[in-house]
Amino acid sequence: MAQKPIEGEKKVFMTGNEAVAWAALAAGADIMYGYPITPQNEIMHYWTRLAPKYGRKFLQTEDEISAGFTAVGGVLAGRRAFTATAGPGNILMQESMCMAEMMRLPTVLVVTQRGGPSTATVIYSQQEVTMTCYGGNGEGFRIVYSTAGQQDLFDYTLKAFDVAWKYRFPTFVLGDGYQAKMREPLVIYDPEVRGVTITPSEPYMAKSGKPGVDRPPTHLRNTYNMEEELLAAVNELANAYAQMAPQVVESQEFETEDAEVVILAHGVVSRAAQGAVKVLRSQGYRVGHFRPITLRPFPDEAIKRVAEKSRRLFLVESSQAQFRKLVTDSLYGVSTPLTSYLKPGEGITVDEVVAEVKKLF
Repeated sequence: MAQKPIEGEKKVFMTGNEAVAWAALAAGADIMYGYPITPQNEIMHYWTRLAPKYGRKFLQTEDEISAGFTAVGGVLAGRRAFTATAGPGNILMQESMCMAEMMRLPTVLVVTQRGGPSTATVIYSQQEVTMTCYGGNGEGFRIVYSTAGQQDLFDYTLKAFDVAWKYRFPTFVLGDGYQAKMREPLVIYDPEVRGVTITPSEPYMAKSGKPGVDRPPTHLRNTYNMEEELLAAVNELANAYAQMAPQVVESQEFETEDAEVVILAHGVVSRAAQGAVKVLRSQGYRVGHFRPITLRPFPDEAIKRVAEKSRRLFLVESSQAQFRKLVTDSLYGVSTPLTSYLKPGEGITVDEVVAEVKKLF
């Protein structure tokens, strides 16, 4: 048997794409299916260099449609499979991810957001929020983690493999081009050292025993002939998702207890928000920050609690109100005023956030 990819814990300095590859190895991923697209490419590159050393596999497909469906096939065969993409590739993978929603398949997809619409830039954005959370023709029965840096990318890639197989919903790690390419220190670790459990994978097809006698039959379906059948299937999915949501929803709060203004931001932009809170607090402004980590399911109760006790909300994102739509849906009925600062496809600095928040006082 190949040795463990990571023994104990190690302090390292690496890119986000490299952190994803190491996390997938540590999570016991068997195979990656992929097709190159910037800024995701290095996940494939690092995986193909590392995987053979530990008995893992890689298959480059002819396009992203194939990468998504081969990942589905790997899951059906019981493999801990994953894929990664960005921008136009994320669009092309939505059909397979919708199939995974309907059939409750634990696919894992890492998304390194780039600018849009269409080809746009290959650099950075937060413009794939709507597509990742609600892409395709379904209801968005999926789990989406929004990461803020390399440590997050490692931790939540590990977690994605666990929750996907535990709850049987497609799971996404939503990063971006900045995190993918920049380097920073983080700690990579063997999950067992920290008591992190990874739910084991098992085949959906060709199980041992006689169906209906030794085990329940495997019944996988994503096509329905009658409207009533589809209604029943979607209601069943909705009920299962609602039961799962409280177990996986995550958020963070920074200095919100006495905050007059709370900054709402997710992903890498939350780093600018946290930096702005430190600056503004040092100057006597009572400012806090709320960060949703799961965008699906969204931390509705936590954000409402914060919003109701603050005087104003200030939302900042690198897209044209995609994050704001999630927030306003969640805050329906809450009267706290909300101001937005939107910069689609461009980074946001601490100084910008500080200057905009001061205007609210």
